[in-house]
This record gives sequence, structure tokens and C-alpha cells, in this order.
Amino acid sequence: MENRCKIEWIEIPAPNLEKAKEFYSKIFGWDFSEYSRDYLFFKAGNIKGGLNKNKKPCSEGIGFSITVIDIDRTIDKIVKLGGKLIKEKYNIGKGFGYCASFEDSNGNVLELWAER
Repeated sequence: MENRCKIEWIEIPAPNLEKAKEFYSKIFGWDFSEYSRDYLFFKAGNIKGGLNKNKKPCSEGIGFSITVIDIDRTIDKIVKLGGKLIKEKYNIGKGFGYCASFEDSNGNVLELWAER
């Protein structure tokens, strides 16, 4: 059997740590713990990661999708909390669900995924 790699760590640029912490905790329910005054740890399911105050946001995205149950409700929360919808919800096709892209409170572009 082939040994497959898994995503172990995700780091999100967050020049404004408090704003990013509020944004992600209110939308996705992520819990944060402080590593240093410039870095916060988080855990989202089996994925661990951090918010890094010393990295600049990337408008090209950081290349991962966040699974949500209700993509429309999540988009509403993102916009309400200062995020910006970049690409409207669309059907991936062939029964693979739906995606939408958004800009977070620090200018990073990420993707949402939902079954329906």
C-alpha cells in the first residue's frame, strides 16, 4: 500500500491577529491558543495551524478549502463579519458538491466546500 501524505499544518497570514481570531472563531468555531504575541495556534478537526502576524496576506489564496455544512449561511456570516465574497457559490459537478471563494478579514483568499 502506498504511503500517502496528509495535510499537517496550515499557516494563515494575519497582520491583525485579533481581527483574524474573531473572524475565524465566529465563522468556523475554531479555538485559538497563544504561542507568542505574534502567533496563535488553532485546530480545525484533524488539521492544525496558526495565524502568523509577521506574514503578509496573499491575494492568490493559500490553497485549501474549508468544509462547511451550509455554504449559503457561511457566506452570509463571512460578509457580515467583514469578509468579501470573491467567487459566488458554484456546483463543482459530477456530485462533488459546491464551492465559493472569499477574502478573509486580512485579505487572504480561501475556499469553502459543501456537499450541498
